[in-house]
Amino acid sequence: MMFPSKFPQDNGRSEEEHVTLTDEQGRSLICTLQSSIQLEGQDYGLLLPVDTPIEILTWNDEDDDDESAVPVESEAELERIFETARAVLAEQNLTLKRTGITLTVSGDLPDFPEEGEPNLDLNSSQPDPEEFEELLWLASFYYEEQEYGIYTPADPFFILAKADEQGEFKQLSPEEFRSLEPLLPMIEDQLFDALD
Repeated sequence: MMFPSKFPQDNGRSEEEHVTLTDEQGRSLICTLQSSIQLEGQDYGLLLPVDTPIEILTWNDEDDDDESAVPVESEAELERIFETARAVLAEQNLTLKRTGITLTVSGDLPDFPEEGEPNLDLNSSQPDPEEFEELLWLASFYYEEQEYGIYTPADPFFILAKADEQGEFKQLSPEEFRSLEPLLPMIEDQLFDALD
């Protein structure tokens, strides 16, 4: 499970614990452990990716006048556009990585506008702010006449994971997530309280 937060990243931490999560395809994502709690005998951790998570959106024509932004989630589509997206980001000295759980970039991100100022790519469509969490635009590109936009979350991108018997953190399965859903507000409060 992933969720953005309004809590700022604490880049001044001296001894961050690094955790590697692996997805079903065997791709890994290196994170820092921000906080942890125990609930009903199970340890959970709040993880923050070391590299910057990104989201690739595209636009579908619902009718002639309205375009709807949708995240690219299909492995086949990501495979087709990955090299083009990587080349576009390389022009900004960013390295696109096919990491587990979410795509990430490493490198120095551009300066984003201050809060309240628009972050617009004037040559492309923008996601509907009511449909998506706040996203910051990094780049746009076309692949086979289809437009794509590359965005990063405006807020830190936290991942809730569980610890196994060896103390290694694992991504929650869809079934585990569903079973935890009623407790998520309490878990989130406790984990974020530990950050203060």
